[in-house]
Amino acid sequence: MSSFLDLRLGFIPLTDCAPLAVAKTMGFFAEEGLEVELSREASWATVRDKVAVGALDGAHMLAPMALAATVAGEADIIAPMALNRNGSAITVSRTLAGALHSAGPASQDAPATAAGLAGVVEARRVRGEPPLTFAVVFPYSMHNYFLRYWLAQGGVDPDKDVRIVVIPPPRMVEQMRAGAVDGFCVGAPWNAVAEAEGVGEILITASRFWPSGPDKVLGMAARFASTRPDDLKACLRALMRAAVWADAPQNHEVLVELLARPEWVGAPADAIARALKTEIVFHRDGAGLPRPEHGLWFASQMVRWGQAGADADLEALVARVYRPDLYRAAALTLDPILDPALSFEDAATPDAARLFDQRPFDPAAPLAYASSFAIGRLRD
Repeated sequence: MSSFLDLRLGFIPLTDCAPLAVAKTMGFFAEEGLEVELSREASWATVRDKVAVGALDGAHMLAPMALAATVAGEADIIAPMALNRNGSAITVSRTLAGALHSAGPASQDAPATAAGLAGVVEARRVRGEPPLTFAVVFPYSMHNYFLRYWLAQGGVDPDKDVRIVVIPPPRMVEQMRAGAVDGFCVGAPWNAVAEAEGVGEILITASRFWPSGPDKVLGMAARFASTRPDDLKACLRALMRAAVWADAPQNHEVLVELLARPEWVGAPADAIARALKTEIVFHRDGAGLPRPEHGLWFASQMVRWGQAGADADLEALVARVYRPDLYRAAALTLDPILDPALSFEDAATPDAARLFDQRPFDPAAPLAYASSFAIGRLRD
């Protein structure tokens, strides 16, 4: 049993906080000898700041946020576990959806869902109307890169043709209802909430954008990992077991009831259930392994959009943050081992990162990939 009884982890009210909620309420943390305090946070910026100053030992975190904090010297954060794959989506207002549908059915096909948007953007410019406004949850997030990639693939420059603002996930729907945003990219359940309330329409989900693509990680203060390695290992074991539990369809009814409570997500049960049935993966197919190639894709997008310099050592950055070795070390101490193949470095075959446009990503050449796009800040 751990000699430390206080472990503080933060989370944002999203469906993919499930591993933390389950580990706490189902007793997995306690069974590992950990007394864990979970803190519901209002925004991703708050999560970053609290981990940076030591108010939190770690958190349910946007994977690129850990990379960005390390680059900027704001905090030394590692990612010893991935919490989920998929779960986010791009939703637009009913008005904008109508305009896109008018552009023709082809504009709604997955490879070209943004194609009709370029015409809408140009028509607004000709009429002298303000640019469309889209919201993301944080500048360094899968959501921002998902939205930007989608826009650029349709011929829309996300920095020149539209406005992108930052809004915390739980406030997305109310801001769309108020007319403050025309679209957003956010994690479950808030896209489903927008549709259920008649406020918006989902255009493309993360699983169509990047099948089995990465999303959140467990972001831990590096100082915690170095000074309390046994407690980190216990925490990872608890979260692995929670992820297995959350993935099991027979547990989804209980999981939905749990997450619908106000202390967790506080959203309608139907909206939470939707992504669990069709989108989010917590454990299966090696979802928990923090794959460096995923980190390199995020880093390539940071370079593409001017958030990191083209001279950055992306491989060194990702190696510092992404720690599959810690995940494997914890997995090997479980009985039975939950992911035998992923427990050994030479046994895990990386996923092929091929997005909806079928452009291949070579993790050995992230800078070349970043510079290969027609729209991006490297060409400015």
